[in-house]
Amino acid sequence: MQGKAWTLARFFEFLIARYQGEIHALTGHVLVQPIDEFNRPSKANYGALVRVPPAEDDVDLLFARWREALPGARKFLPAARDYLAASLWRRVGLRITETVMLDVRDWRHDLGEHGKLHVRFGKGSRGRGPKTRLVPAINSVDALLGWWLTDIRHQFGDDWQAPDAPLLPSERRDRHSERCLRAGDDALRSGLAVAVAGWLPGWAGRLTPHVLRHFCASSLYERGMDLKAIGELCGHEWLSTTTRYIHVHDDHIETAWAAANERVAARLGSGKE
Repeated sequence: MQGKAWTLARFFEFLIARYQGEIHALTGHVLVQPIDEFNRPSKANYGALVRVPPAEDDVDLLFARWREALPGARKFLPAARDYLAASLWRRVGLRITETVMLDVRDWRHDLGEHGKLHVRFGKGSRGRGPKTRLVPAINSVDALLGWWLTDIRHQFGDDWQAPDAPLLPSERRDRHSERCLRAGDDALRSGLAVAVAGWLPGWAGRLTPHVLRHFCASSLYERGMDLKAIGELCGHEWLSTTTRYIHVHDDHIETAWAAANERVAARLGSGKE
């Protein structure tokens, strides 16, 4: 609702600034801004569901069972690809579109301590186009990508060494070049849905790629990573967006309160105020 209102408002601003005179001359009508300060929607979720992720133990169980089942999968290669994609959502909070658009060259193991993923199709704000960023391969993502590129990716086809080949390919081939096509977001969503239905059925239909992105932000926050770093990892422009991704356990406030009291007691006991 907010995005549509902003788009409509910008369109009328453009018409009024550039063509008000011509429109009045042709039609006799004076343009006015329909999205004024009284009906312009403020930034809000408008009743959208809060994407509270599962507990960490549940997510760990899901991925452990998923990984154990890979060798016996009916179609091993797509199953391994879907597992890797979901692991990227879980561990470094990539968006599904960002994941789909990764190429082989986007894995830069030579950058930083763990290597980095070059996300070239990050979500841009307000129609500004793709926003690029480098995502550190923390949280065991470097080991996962090493497994993928060493043991799995070459089994899809001979294009595994081509820099512009998709990092997550489809089994289908381009009829002209015979190279692997890029896996679509529907295939990756379906792979996660099947895994959840099989190994975490209580979350069937609710644990989506975006919920795993929320899980990533929440789990990193609980481990002590600050909000600014989490926002940079997830590609957020504003910290207010990052705070909406943080869902902590019910005892988080109580734990913080107890820690604050302990610090106060320590200061009083040492005679420092």
